[in-house]
Amino acid sequence: MANYSDTGLGKQTQYKDQYDASLLYPIPRSKARHQDNEVELPFQGVDIWTAFEISWLNSHGLPQIAIGEFFIPCTSEAIVESKSVKLYLNSFNQTPLDSMEAVSALIAADLSAATGSIVDVVLYQPGEYNGFKPVSEPDGICLDNRPVAISSYQPDSSLLFADPQNRVSETLYSHLLRTNCPVTDQPDWASVYISYEGPAIDPDGLLKYIVSFRQHQDFHEQCVEKIYRDVLAFCQPTALTVYARYMRRGGVDINPFRSSHISLPPAFRQERQ
Repeated sequence: MANYSDTGLGKQTQYKDQYDASLLYPIPRSKARHQDNEVELPFQGVDIWTAFEISWLNSHGLPQIAIGEFFIPCTSEAIVESKSVKLYLNSFNQTPLDSMEAVSALIAADLSAATGSIVDVVLYQPGEYNGFKPVSEPDGICLDNRPVAISSYQPDSSLLFADPQNRVSETLYSHLLRTNCPVTDQPDWASVYISYEGPAIDPDGLLKYIVSFRQHQDFHEQCVEKIYRDVLAFCQPTALTVYARYMRRGGVDINPFRSSHISLPPAFRQERQ
């Protein structure tokens, strides 16, 4: 596992309420991927951040609020440490800005500079968000009630296998994904959706594999990429998509999406979000 002791995670922090883009702390994706011989990524996709605590002052000093979505391409040079994003957004609290459009443009410019890639930002006024991102579940099979016995709580790819004689197109999902922050060891909870075409994946083995992340330490993005790579290697689907909807911490949730053939996920959010 990569060492993140050089970041601001887990350390005492001074909160600022005046705009400060320098609070954003990028972490190179290459630090965690460790794919030295890889010519190109085996997936495309995006990390969708939802920020529920965005606030600033209008020209009359009246506080304004919004919910924001940030779309960071998986090909960006860096991710941004989540704690630093929370501190950065907090710095808008006493900052006068002319409009929601001005706030959106400023956040997009700062995140793009920090990640080394163009980041799209959408801000929603109160009452708008549910219309764009309703609570729902995609068509698929939930694995969570299968009668399995669990004995491994660290990622175990040997649990994955598929039947090459039975080819299917389906979505399997679980609400039991739990991973941990690589510095603070705080738990991160998620629902993970795996859509694929190809040899039928054994559902018991897949559920055991998902649960095996329960004591694993890594950032959300790297956990989803590991799941993608392991399913691809051990089950050999001809098409694969892995999408995790993580629960929010500190007013922010991170939802990594990786796919062999789709650039953006369907618009929904999980019930716990």
